[in-house]
Amino acid sequence: MNKLKVAVFALLAIIVFTGCSVKKNDSDIIKINDTVITKSEYDKAYETMTKNNVFAQMGVDIKDNPDNVFALMMRDKVVSELIVKAILNEEMDKNKINVTKDELENAEKDVIGKFGSKEQFLQLLKMNGITYDKFKKDIEEEIKMKKYVDSIAMVSVGESEAKKYYDENKDKFKYPQRVRASHILISSNPEQIKAKLKEENKDITEEELTSKTEEVMNENLKKAEDILAKVKKAPNTFAKVAKENSQDTASAIRGGDLGFFGKEEMVEPFAEKAFEMKPNTISDIVQTQYGYHIIMVTDRAEAGTTSFEQAKKDIINYLESMDKVDILKNKLEALRKEAKVEYLDDSYNPEKIQEKIKEAAKANPELQKTFGTQETEQENK
Repeated sequence: MNKLKVAVFALLAIIVFTGCSVKKNDSDIIKINDTVITKSEYDKAYETMTKNNVFAQMGVDIKDNPDNVFALMMRDKVVSELIVKAILNEEMDKNKINVTKDELENAEKDVIGKFGSKEQFLQLLKMNGITYDKFKKDIEEEIKMKKYVDSIAMVSVGESEAKKYYDENKDKFKYPQRVRASHILISSNPEQIKAKLKEENKDITEEELTSKTEEVMNENLKKAEDILAKVKKAPNTFAKVAKENSQDTASAIRGGDLGFFGKEEMVEPFAEKAFEMKPNTISDIVQTQYGYHIIMVTDRAEAGTTSFEQAKKDIINYLESMDKVDILKNKLEALRKEAKVEYLDDSYNPEKIQEKIKEAAKANPELQKTFGTQETEQENK
């Protein structure tokens, strides 16, 4: 049921990730009604968007060449989302949508409470390069958006609607056999190690690179073996050791706890080992593409189905959230059609960007085929 716990802000994060403001001491690139987007605001939004994008996962550095097709696609996306954000901000200001101090403090406490303590939460923010001020600003934006949606239309989902959803989606409420485990990870991906070594020494030979990579892998393995000996000797210290040593920062803050998970949710070597273990036992070292793991299984749960009574609250929240998303999307589409948008720098004009995307795609037959198909579909609409 975790998948049903969807907030309006989370669903729309892809279109409202950064603020816009009126500035005259920077290069103005787009004007939306009375709001100006500057080059520095665009750059900041672009940097945010490219940190964990799909192209980076494919090994494509879209920042390396601003005129390659992937970079242009990202530019188009960022421009579109900045415009939507500016329109939404203007609309919320016009409707005097504000967040009180109490609302902000209560929301902060609610989020922090899910991580145990403020100290643990601050540590997690630090590990992920997020300032507390940025966290507060994001929370404030979420509250404002929810209040704005409520000002447009009140949404209420009854028990009968929730039951109908439950009956029509029974498979979503089935869960497989699960285990609860904690782990300590010593990161050790050979490709990442090689990339880092190459970055540090441009002149390194392939032979030296292979040898040095193996050396680093062995050092990491030795570190994992030392930690394993430590927790095998004193299993009750596992959480403490995980907090101090695990390089999976998200779980380290919880003493390595991963919660309950199904076999398909983890990479195969990790899952295979975890599911063959008994509760309160510690594994030997398990290697995956992420590195060296030490696993401690703490509980097991058989497969089953969540009852309607157990799921009801989550279903109602989910259905109400989906209704709010539809309301907000429809409102934004209407506001977008009414908005006066001026491209002060033509290189940020979506029409020009699309033209450049098609030109860049011509150099790649597969991309040309894709964009040609998209263009045909657009003409047929």
